[in-house]
Order: sequence, then structure tokens, then C-alpha cells
Amino acid sequence: MSFKNDLFLRAFTDEKLPRPPIWLMRQAGRYLPEYRATRGKAGGFMDLCRSPSFCAEVLLQPLDRYDLDAAILFSDILTVPDAMGLGLSFGVGEGPRFARPLRDETAVKALAAPDMSTLQYVFDAVAECKRALTTDGVQRVPLIGFSGSPFTLACYMIEGGGSTDAFPLTRRMMLQRPELFQHVLDTNVTAVTAYLSGQVEAGANALMLFDTWGGVLAPRLYRELSLAPMQKIVAALKSKFPQIPVMIFSRGAAHSVAAIAASGADGLGVDWQSDLVDARAAAGPHVTLQGNFDPLLLTTDETTIRRELAKSQEGFDSHHRYVANLGHGITPDTDPALVEVLVQTLRSS
Repeated sequence: MSFKNDLFLRAFTDEKLPRPPIWLMRQAGRYLPEYRATRGKAGGFMDLCRSPSFCAEVLLQPLDRYDLDAAILFSDILTVPDAMGLGLSFGVGEGPRFARPLRDETAVKALAAPDMSTLQYVFDAVAECKRALTTDGVQRVPLIGFSGSPFTLACYMIEGGGSTDAFPLTRRMMLQRPELFQHVLDTNVTAVTAYLSGQVEAGANALMLFDTWGGVLAPRLYRELSLAPMQKIVAALKSKFPQIPVMIFSRGAAHSVAAIAASGADGLGVDWQSDLVDARAAAGPHVTLQGNFDPLLLTTDETTIRRELAKSQEGFDSHHRYVANLGHGITPDTDPALVEVLVQTLRSS
């Protein structure tokens, strides 16, 4: 495959780049009026996720607005546990909910990795997005596939949804019944490895593991229960697809940057609570860093964005093994015009 713009993939080499490549976590989402219109046509969030044509439509929307260097599959991290039969739903204005969470020993022991045919709609969406990005055999920008991490998925699977108190049911099972919790993690490792492999086979050019909730753990437990399962996935993927970059984003895990950098992943996401210079010192020169601008910058003003971008990159080499991004996903109240300010400011850096 040839690319019209391959700057993102070149950030995973030791090449000195003319500028940092840019993409934004949750770059297709509710802040865009065209996305809201497409979601309305689809009928609901999961209806959109299950439609390859709608996924391709929303994938292109931020690329058509902004000069971005990568596209990311439109999907949700909870498709995998949904395929395990936990009964995922999204209420209007509400977060995800599972009808059958893993609340007892019987439910946990019955848990098994899903048949990947139940996730064919995701692989079809990857292929459709690839086609939408390609003209006359040339792909516009690389396509990123993704999954939730085993630990983050476990949090939702056990809790039954989100949490305002650091997932107490999950942590209680983890501490009190470690053998049960390990079964959930092991099942998720098997499922996520197969899921991401299927995305590569469908056309993804890079992969990302979103470990949104790893930071709720103490450093030792993070390395044992969040990073170690991801390391197994990375090793399996790199063995099968050595040329495909694999990134890990663990929010709240600045304490373990060196360990993440040693995991075998090609890239490491840096959240907005971390410092790029410190992350580079801990990670070393051979791992690509990604991040770390506060998403709330996109709800401020042009002067604030330009000032904070400059400050955040003082003393940091943004032209070598670096991908410019946010430190978490774009929020629904983001001003689309300020996204343009951020992108253009970064392009001139």
C-alpha cells in the first residue's frame, strides 16, 4: 500500500521529521455537527458502530475539516465484551451499561473469548474505512485500529458500566478473589489479541491499546494487572505483524513510563497530567511518544491554545519519534474552530 501522507508511520522510525504528525483521540465525535447528523441517521450509537458505511462516513469527517495525518477506526472499546454476551447498551445521554455484568463466580467462570465472527461488523468497518481512504491505489493517511486493554475492559465488565469511585467492585474482586480476576484478564488477552489481529487483516496500518483505567491502580498492581496483559498482546501482535506499529495509552500511569517503554510497544501515549520531557527521559530515545495536550484547551480560546502548546513542548524534540495528540479524547463541548487552531499551530511547529 502506498500513502499520500505517511508522516504518522514515519514517526515510528528514527527519521527526523519536518514536523510532528497530528491526529486527535476521539477526532470523530459529538463536537462535530456532521457527526451528530450521521448518528441521527443511524438511529443510535451502536447502530452507527455496526454500520460499515456510517463508520466510514464519520471517519472521514474530521479529515475533511482538518489537516490530520492519521485516521482512526470509528468503533467502541466495549464491542469485545458485548460479543461475550454481556448485553451492552447505551441509553440517550448515558454511558455504557451491561445487562449481565460479572458479579459472581459462576458468571466469571463461564466467561470465554468470543467467536470473532460475532465481531465481523468491526472488521467490515475497517475494510470499508480503508476503501474510503483509498483512491487509485493510494491511501490518503494511515488507518489506526484499536481495542480497550484487558484491565480497562474488565472494569466495565465487572462494574456493569462506568464508575465515579474508581471501580470498587472490580478492585474488590482483584484483591479478594485474584484467581477469578485473572480469568477475566486472561480471557480478555485472548479476545483482544484475536480482535486486533482481525483488524490488521482487514486493513489497519497501526494499532492502539486504550488503557483508560489502568491509572486507578497502585504502581505495582498496574504493572502486574494492566501492563503485563498488554505486554502479552503486544508480543503476540509483533510476532505476527512485525511491521505494524502498536501503541499503548495508559491514563494516569506516569509512574511506569519506563516499564511501558520496555513492554515491546512501538509507541507510548502520554496523558495531559504528564510531562513530555520527563516521559522522554524515562522512555528513552527509541520509543515513539504521543500526546499530551489537555483536551479542555479546545474549550478555551486561540491565545490560550498557542501559549500552552508552546509551553508544553519547551525542551522537547517534537521532530523525532513523536506524534502530536491530546492527552485524552476530545470532549463533546469542544469548539470545532479551536481544533483548527490547534492543528494549524502544531503544523507550524
